[in-house]
Amino acid sequence: MSKKVAHESLTHLNDQARETLALPNEQRIQRIKGDRWIGYERAKQIMKKLEDLIDHPKVSRNPNLLILGASNNGKTMIANRFIKLHPASDNPDGNGVVVPVLMVRVTAPDENRFYNAILDKVFAPYKPSDHVSKKQSQVVNTLRRVGLRMLMIDDIQDILAGHLEKQRQFLNVIRFLGNEIGIPIAATGTKDALRALQSDVQLANRFEPAPLPKWQMDKEYLRLLASFERMLPLRNPSNLIETTLAIKILSMSEGLIGEIASILRRTAIHGIESGLELIDAKGLDAIGWTAPSDRRRVAEAIV
Repeated sequence: MSKKVAHESLTHLNDQARETLALPNEQRIQRIKGDRWIGYERAKQIMKKLEDLIDHPKVSRNPNLLILGASNNGKTMIANRFIKLHPASDNPDGNGVVVPVLMVRVTAPDENRFYNAILDKVFAPYKPSDHVSKKQSQVVNTLRRVGLRMLMIDDIQDILAGHLEKQRQFLNVIRFLGNEIGIPIAATGTKDALRALQSDVQLANRFEPAPLPKWQMDKEYLRLLASFERMLPLRNPSNLIETTLAIKILSMSEGLIGEIASILRRTAIHGIESGLELIDAKGLDAIGWTAPSDRRRVAEAIV
């Protein structure tokens, strides 16, 4: 009978979170610190676009996708989730490893470094001193050999760090790889990514924008909070969808899902350490959160 009552008192949690409650506090806190995938509606829509893209038949002008959003608003999380659903395989019955999706981070419009990053990702040996044309040939042959079906480029707006001619050269590289290997390209970026791509008319026309807007006080946002509450292993219900609490979290996060997740993780840990076992307004105040737009100002004030 007592077990039944205990179970009913934990109906705010999903099964995995209930099981986590049996762990020592230190282990519970470690679980809370880990990333969590929540398939909210817009994320599902973009995942569907990615699935359509990877299954698209080879054509002379492959369609591409640009996942757009503010920093820390879930772009890379969606990309990583897609890669997890299309993992690399050792392919023991075949001729070598198979890599259906490969994601490379862009830090500058540098063709040589880009090729190095691709070869590093697939653990292909190369000589850093090799001419860029040799690396290009090796990249094309390697990506064909591993059966690449989609190339993902993270933070593509960072090509704006170089001068205009370097940007154009780098965009030519992206277009060349897509055409030569016959694969779609998916990129993530902020609104500046559109500006980066618009300098190449052909690429700009091929990339469909898939925006990730900031969160607002609506039903979808409340569903997101409810999903977080079911996943965070706290013994007492927090009722995150209560209007005052939901508005407070939205204000602190400035509508960014990465910020929402960090706020809830830190406050959940505070809830465990304080013994309250919930997230409430006092707990949110206790974590000393600084909103994203205030961080630079705070840092400058300290210096």
